[in-house]
Order: sequence, then structure tokens, then C-alpha cells
Amino acid sequence: MKGVKVKFKDAQKAKELLNLNKLFTPYQIIKEKEHIIFPIKNLSKVKKIIKNAEIVEKKFTKIEKSGNLRTELGKKLTEKENEFLKTSYDVVGTIAILEIEKEIEKKERILAETLMKINSRIKTVLKKASSFGGVFRTRKLEFLAGEDTKETIHRENGVSIKINVETVYFSSRLSTERKRISELVKPDEKVLVMFSGAGPYVCVIAKKTKAKEVVGVEINPEGHKYAMENLLLNKIRNARLYLGDVKEVVPKLNEKFDRILMPLPRSACDFLDTALSVSKKGTVIHFYDFLKEEEIPQKAVEKIENACKRNKVNCKILNWIKCGQYTQRGFRICVDFEVV
Repeated sequence: MKGVKVKFKDAQKAKELLNLNKLFTPYQIIKEKEHIIFPIKNLSKVKKIIKNAEIVEKKFTKIEKSGNLRTELGKKLTEKENEFLKTSYDVVGTIAILEIEKEIEKKERILAETLMKINSRIKTVLKKASSFGGVFRTRKLEFLAGEDTKETIHRENGVSIKINVETVYFSSRLSTERKRISELVKPDEKVLVMFSGAGPYVCVIAKKTKAKEVVGVEINPEGHKYAMENLLLNKIRNARLYLGDVKEVVPKLNEKFDRILMPLPRSACDFLDTALSVSKKGTVIHFYDFLKEEEIPQKAVEKIENACKRNKVNCKILNWIKCGQYTQRGFRICVDFEVV
């Protein structure tokens, strides 16, 4: 079967062109050391839309069609039980994390096994046993089916993130936000990532931009340990990681930064003074917050302006964006502002 071979750096653009022109076939792509090979149809059209396309002959694996969770469960759940079924779930690497209501806990094993059946990439299924909490922002997870592990390697934005989903906070749903931030980073910037966890922001920015250096600070020893591993895993050399409280570590660095990330929506406002203390004229700060619909973005802007007034600096609001929903009317937002 014919395929088009492109370098990793050109893969996203090629994928968009192929998708736009409906040239994909129901077969899995092939990843090589430095290239990706897309299975294709209409060879002549591919050559027209992708300049210097390298066409190769490969044996591709057919993608099996699968149903959704509710459909596949069929008669395994009663009509009443179906009312309590939540079909959305989080996927981190090869691990799926389900939220299961008490009313259908007796069927949780069936749910987990069915999920692995319809999604072959999932090797482990866990269920939420608590909400995120504590200084480390972690939650308890219970094993349901598959490989009995809570550690996996998650791939996004061209980087690999090794993570224990129970001992370290991580949200795969923020992949798009991490990509957005990385696209704002300019060449030779020095970037500070507060609350850096296992290093997803650090790795994406250090690997995918021309930042001079990325500095991460994380209070959770487990998060710091995985972040150190992830620098090695992604062969990153333009990053430094520190273990400790942001309020204690950052002032001791005695450095100024061109860009500062504050991805701790629950209490980032408590760290604005610290961020401003290591900023300079022109520094861009990405401030995250949890707000209700009617508070967006005014309440976050007020927190920023009050902190700037306290620290006797001026600021300019550049942008704000919703980057997640945590309740029916509650959102995670990010306000981008510049110190002027």
C-alpha cells in the first residue's frame, strides 16, 4: 500500500492537508525514527498538495471500527443503570481514568473491560476514588482492569511525559493549552514555570521552541523526580528544575524572566507577588484561575491589577482564554498580561 513519508517537523502540516482533502485511509500511521508515514489514497492529488512528497510502499495495519461505551455495554446495564453511566473519561498514556457513580459500582469491572475492548490503546483502567486535594494536588485512584500499574508514558506535542497518575498531578486535557503557550514563546526567552509537576510545560517549551532556558519549580518530590526523568527522556538540555516551595525557591534564584507561567488555578493569586518580583519590563505572565461564567475575566483581572498596584508596577492585559471546565458553570481560565 502507498504512503507519504514526511519528517516529524512537517507531520502536523501534512496531516492537516491530507485531512482537509479527505485523503486518509482507515489504516494506522507508521512512526519511524525521524519520519511519519501516512497511508494515502489518490496518489496524484497527494503529490500536488504536498511538495516534494516522498511516496513509499508499506504494509499498514487496518484500523478496526469500534462502538462507543454505551452502545458496547448493550444489555449489560439495566435501563436504570444506564442513567448513571458517565461515558467521558480521561486518558493519560495507556491509562484510562473513569468516574463511576455508586449506583453502578457493581458493574465497574464490566465497564473497564468493555472500555479496553473498544479502545485498544488502553492497557489499564482506573477509577477516581477521591477528588484532587492537598498541597500536591493529587487524588486516590483504584485499579479496575488490565495491567496493574499507575505509571505510564503520555505523548503530546512532540514530547514524552513519564508519570504516575496517582502521585503527581497531570491533566492530558491541557495539551492544547500547553501548545498555545509554546507558540507564544519567542527565541532566546528565559521562561519560568511555577508548579511545574512532572514537567509537561517545561518539556514542551524547551523541546519545541527556541527558548534560551526553561526553569521549573515543583514542591512535590514525586513530581520533581519524574520531571528530572522526563528531561532525560526527551534529551532536553536547556532546562533547570528545582524542588521546593515557589515562594522560597524563586527569590533565591536571583534572576529575572521574560515569561512566567502560573498553572495553579486554585491559588495562583497567592503567588502573584513572587512572579512580579522576578519580572521586568516586557515580561509576559500567564495567570490561571478558576472562575464562574459571570466572573470571567473581570475577577482574575482584578487580582492581577491589585497585585501590580501592591508591587508598584503597571500591567497590560493581552488576552484571556477558557482552557477547561471543572463544573457546570465553572471554568479554568488563563489571563495573559505584560509588565509595562
